[in-house]
Amino acid sequence: MEYTNTQWLLDKRPEGMPEDSCWKINKQSITSLEKNEILIEVKYLSIDPYMRGRMNDSSSYAEPAKIGDPMTGETVGVVVESNSDLYQIGDKVCAHQGWQTHIKSKDTEPSLFKVPNSDIPLSSYLGTVGMPGRTAYFGFNKVGKPVSGETVVVSAASGAVGTVVGQLAKLQGCRVIGVAGGDEKCSYVKEVLGFDECVDYKAGNVMDDLKNACPNGIDIYFENVGGEVTRAVAPLLNAGARVPICGFISQYNAKDMFAVETPFNVLGALDPKPEHRFFVVTEWMNEWKEATAFLSDLISKDKLRYKETITEGFENAPQALRDVLTGKNFGKQLIKI
Repeated sequence: MEYTNTQWLLDKRPEGMPEDSCWKINKQSITSLEKNEILIEVKYLSIDPYMRGRMNDSSSYAEPAKIGDPMTGETVGVVVESNSDLYQIGDKVCAHQGWQTHIKSKDTEPSLFKVPNSDIPLSSYLGTVGMPGRTAYFGFNKVGKPVSGETVVVSAASGAVGTVVGQLAKLQGCRVIGVAGGDEKCSYVKEVLGFDECVDYKAGNVMDDLKNACPNGIDIYFENVGGEVTRAVAPLLNAGARVPICGFISQYNAKDMFAVETPFNVLGALDPKPEHRFFVVTEWMNEWKEATAFLSDLISKDKLRYKETITEGFENAPQALRDVLTGKNFGKQLIKI
């Protein structure tokens, strides 16, 4: 059977906010599979802040996206053709193989992750029980090393990673303060997710509001944004504080990442310096299955809640990335193919 794969190819590197001209649409026919290959029909594309960094041709923790290749990204879909003993037609699979509607892949490709059978929506395997959820789980537990009773601050608290970090912290007996933008997001973080407080960075009093919310200082700061929030957190960090650095979205459109102030500059200038490091979820790849099972169990018991922004139409992927970079999305941003 013949399938038409539609791809968003990276066409040029952006300066500042990526415009539509940074990508171009490409269509290709898929007519046959080689031995040990499968074909996945994509149902959802994940849109994440890290994608902006991959568009730059600069040194980073991962190779930049190549001009002419599909834009970097993770998808989840269903196997529609199989020439493999490892996958059957109907299997649900996550694949980290870029912005495309159909993925032909070797069945041993390391980026494939078979979705377990459960009542959890397929889209969630790109969010709360997928890469963002695992990022929260490992970053908080392995780098943050929480202790019951500690004060935890989470930036981008209503986002795909932040929501999970805060709820895990509450489950471990911590006092949790979120930082988010606007009344709607702050209300959700407090009322639905159960954080103790949420500071609205758009209200213009981040430093004072954070100080009032953390009378006993901060023991763990889970870093997602950088900039003004990091500067407000820094003087409140207690001796022995830990800072897992997941990202710093406020600087992602900078023309020269080496010329901007990063969390490393702010934290490194403190005396004493808090324990802080950048981490990537692939450091614990051999534990992904266990983390996914743990997070899935929490969802089934209504102990882990989440929100998704689902945009219909593959053609809307570029705008969805801009929405993520400007905080217009609420929760996990997805494209429904």
